[in-house]
Amino acid sequence: METRLVQLLGSFIGVTADYALARLELAYRYPPRLVPPMIDRLSDASEESLRENWSAVEAQLEGAIRYVKQIEALSSTPIRSDAAFGWLERCVRELDQYARALRWVLTVTERENSEGEGI
Repeated sequence: METRLVQLLGSFIGVTADYALARLELAYRYPPRLVPPMIDRLSDASEESLRENWSAVEAQLEGAIRYVKQIEALSSTPIRSDAAFGWLERCVRELDQYARALRWVLTVTERENSEGEGI
């Protein structure tokens, strides 16, 4: 597997762990209706794990992005100024960036594999 894919996966997994901690901190402080959605952690930094779980993880990340946007749209709520929400917000933005990069690498890898089979 390509080095950049392993590096991206390692970073994505690390930020997913940070997201889980920020989520727990918010869950501790606020009622259940304000708790952000879960994002499953990939089991390891392998292409197999990525391909098996990526669709579900991407959908969960979309839910987290929607959650952050909904909270950002609220004008006056204590959660917006909470440091834990700021942490969660940064994690979601990082996860989104890594997800875009992972999707690009997957797309390029699939193209290279299909072109290699056509030879």
